Amino acid sequence: MTLLHKLSTFCKMSQPLRTEVLKVDALSIVFPENAHIDGKLPEVNDAPSRDALLKAAHIIRDTEETVAFPTETVYGLGGSSLNDNSVRNIYKAKNRPSDNPLITHVSSIDQLNRKIYNDYEDGDILRNIPKIYHPLIEKLWPGPLTILLPIPPERNVSLSKLTTGDQPTFAVRIPANSIARALIALADTPIAAPSANASTRPSPTLASHVYHDLKGRIPLIIDGGACNVGVESTVVDGLCLPPALLRPGGFTYEDILHLGGESWRNCKVENKKTLSEGEKVRTPGMKYKHYAPSAKVIVLLPNDSDTQMQLIDKMKVFLSSHQPDIIDKKVAIMTTLKLTPILNEISLFASSNYKGTKTEFLVSELGASGEAIQANLFAALRKADETDNVDTIIVEGISETSEGLAVMNRLRKASGGNIVTI
Repeated sequence: MTLLHKLSTFCKMSQPLRTEVLKVDALSIVFPENAHIDGKLPEVNDAPSRDALLKAAHIIRDTEETVAFPTETVYGLGGSSLNDNSVRNIYKAKNRPSDNPLITHVSSIDQLNRKIYNDYEDGDILRNIPKIYHPLIEKLWPGPLTILLPIPPERNVSLSKLTTGDQPTFAVRIPANSIARALIALADTPIAAPSANASTRPSPTLASHVYHDLKGRIPLIIDGGACNVGVESTVVDGLCLPPALLRPGGFTYEDILHLGGESWRNCKVENKKTLSEGEKVRTPGMKYKHYAPSAKVIVLLPNDSDTQMQLIDKMKVFLSSHQPDIIDKKVAIMTTLKLTPILNEISLFASSNYKGTKTEFLVSELGASGEAIQANLFAALRKADETDNVDTIIVEGISETSEGLAVMNRLRKASGGNIVTI
């Protein structure tokens, strides 16, 4: 190859991609009953939606490029789980560390058997999934539940080793979002898909979030509207004793205990904030900085037993004592369950206490329930950071029960552990 040819090739590789955004109507997609088990294909009754899905499926199946698409949790950045170069392009587009494992998404258990285990036998459809998972997947698939499975024997394995983070297991789920399922089914290709954001940034729940982070890095974004869950899937490991919840997410710890049966009664929660040197990453989100805006994030934890008057006094003390993070800055204050009822008092005091300075406050509510807070969290962090261009985000945390476990997991990482109890 001549020097001129090498230079031409390098320039072509270095040029940003043209990122196309195509809308898909989720309501136009109809799956036959039990398609998530037997792999029957969906019907897509809207021509533009069908064309967009077929274009995305072609990219996944026939090229080494990636596609961003909605799931019920967050938008995913997908490439073929069977193709090393596709997986490399995921890591490259996100600037993601290559030892951070990826979740493989399948459209059906039949596809899991055929495409990952190279198993075309008739018989028990769940034969490649350990029995400990059966009560959970029978109730929670399709949905935001990810399980760890053993990598198939070397003679059968077609799964790219680059998805596993050098582990003897791989992570897999069947998404509930009809657009995601249709894309995977039409491609008939398992899709490795982390969140479709630049690494360390808050996960995207709108196509516009993806475009902000990955424009010029990927060829196609499927716009299916807002994601309704708002945080990533729950990851569980049933291959260890006792079984473990590795990452809280779209299903709660309480869901796992209630629906998993006797085998999950003693399920432990992985509480590691950091990993030991040389320790391998078992699931996404365990090792590296995640979910972080550019703005500084401070998480407030109010005392549940405090009255509203006590909370007002404590907020006055907090706002007065954190001048370096507030004075002459643009500050977003996001409230949840305890501080929302005193939102007006917080806003009035903040404005009067910093009167005469260039300080600007943007006050908002994240939601009145765990589900609403979870669904709104990433979008609120992104709006404050990317649209409002704030310097500091002060966000109220919630109790670590039900959805609160996932919410606080994300807030700890977004804030770098910067949590203040008031």
